[in-house]
Amino acid sequence: MKPTRLVEFMQKMDPNSVAVFAGAHDIRRNADTDFEFRQETDFYYLTRLNEPDCVAVLSPGHPEHKYVLFVRPRIREEEIWTGIRTGVEGAVRDHGADAAFDISNLADLLPGYMQNVDKLYYRLGNDARFDQTVIATIKHVREKIRGGVYGPTTIIDPGTIVHEMRMRKNEDDLNCLRRAAQISAEGHVAAMRHCQPGMYEYELEAIVEYVFRKQGATGVGYPSIVGSGFNTTILHYNTNNDLIKDGDMVLIDAGAEYKVFSGDITRTFPANGKFSRAQRAIYEAVLAANKEVIRMVKPGVSFMALHEKAVEVVTDELLKLGLLSGSRAENIEKATYARFFMHRTGHWLGMDVHDVGRYKLHDDWRKIEPGMVFTVEPGIYIAEGTEGVSEDYFNIGVRIEDDVVVTESGSEVITTGVPKEAAEIEELMKQTLTI
Repeated sequence: MKPTRLVEFMQKMDPNSVAVFAGAHDIRRNADTDFEFRQETDFYYLTRLNEPDCVAVLSPGHPEHKYVLFVRPRIREEEIWTGIRTGVEGAVRDHGADAAFDISNLADLLPGYMQNVDKLYYRLGNDARFDQTVIATIKHVREKIRGGVYGPTTIIDPGTIVHEMRMRKNEDDLNCLRRAAQISAEGHVAAMRHCQPGMYEYELEAIVEYVFRKQGATGVGYPSIVGSGFNTTILHYNTNNDLIKDGDMVLIDAGAEYKVFSGDITRTFPANGKFSRAQRAIYEAVLAANKEVIRMVKPGVSFMALHEKAVEVVTDELLKLGLLSGSRAENIEKATYARFFMHRTGHWLGMDVHDVGRYKLHDDWRKIEPGMVFTVEPGIYIAEGTEGVSEDYFNIGVRIEDDVVVTESGSEVITTGVPKEAAEIEELMKQTLTI
C-alpha cells in the first residue's frame, strides 16, 4: 500500500506531470567518518524511507509505475559495515512502490518517466549534486524531439503542495510533537535542578541531551544552545564551553527530536537559583510578552499580529524600566526596541525545527489555522557595554519559548512541563541534584 501522504500529494499534482524527490546523502565528517544520517524531510514525509541515496518518482499518469523508488542495492559486504538495507524488493514490499530499481540505473531510467509530460515538480537548489542529474535528464529528453518526444516545459516547486500539507498536522503528528515537547521539558527541568555556579555550559548540555535520549528521543532537533553570562545575549550561541559563574543568567534553547518531530524550548534562569532584582525585571518583561502572545492565539489571527503584540509588550516593558524613552508608538515606528529584541517572535514547528510553510500568502500575512504549530519566543538581550543602559542589566539575555498548537477554539501549549514563572523556577532550583 502506498503511503497515505504520497497518495494525497499525487492527487494534488497538475495533470500530465511528474514529481521527483531525492533523499539525503551520507555526508563526510572527516577522513572516513560520516555525520549521523538525517533524511531529507520532504522525502521522508512522503515515503517514510529512511536511507541515503534514494530517489522517488511520482507519475500519476503512468499506466503502471505511478510510484517508483530508486534505492541502494542489498550488498552483503556493505551491509556488514552499515546495516541492512531496504533494497529493491523491500522498496516494493515494505514501502508500496509500484516498481523499484537499483539507484545506479537512475540515469538510464529517469528520462523515461520525464518524457511527454508538461510539468515537473522538483525543488531546484535543495541538492546541487542532484540538480545536475535532473537538468541533464531534461536535456536528454528534449534532444529526442524529432522522434515525437518532448520534455517538461515548466518546473514547479513541490513545496507548493507538500509544505502546505506539512503545515497542517494530523493527530498522529500532534502526538509526536507533544511527546517531543514533553521530553524536551524533562531535559530543561533536569538542567535547572543540576545547575550550580562552577559548572561548565557543556555539562548542562550533556545533562539535557542525556535526558532526551533516556526518554526515547532519537537525538536533538538542532544543536543545543547553553549560554551563561554574556553568552545569553548571543542568539544562536552553541559553543557551550564557558564556566558558569555565580550571578550569571543561564539560557538554554534545546529540543528533543522524537520520530523526526522536534520540540523547541527556551528557558532562562539564574545560575545560583535566585534572580537578582535586575534579572527578575528583565525576566518578567519577557514573560509578559510570552503570555500575552499566547493568549492571542486562535484561528483567524495573522502570524504577523502575534509578533506585533510581542513588540508592543516588550516596548511597554522597556519603557517602564527606563531602557527606552518616549512613547510606545514612536519607539515602534523607529524600531528602537530592536536594540534589545531583534528577532521574530516565532516560527513554524514540525519535522524541521524551523518548519516549512509560507508566512505570507501573496501580500497578506497568513492567518493561523487549526493543526498549525509554532513557537512563541520573545526575548530581551542586553550585552555588556550597551550604550545608555545601567551596568546592573549587563549580560542579561532572556528568551522564553513555548510550543503552541492552534486548536479549533484557541490554543494548546504543549511545553507546560517545564516552569516559566520566576517563583516556580526558584522553587525548582532548590531541589538540587548532582551527578
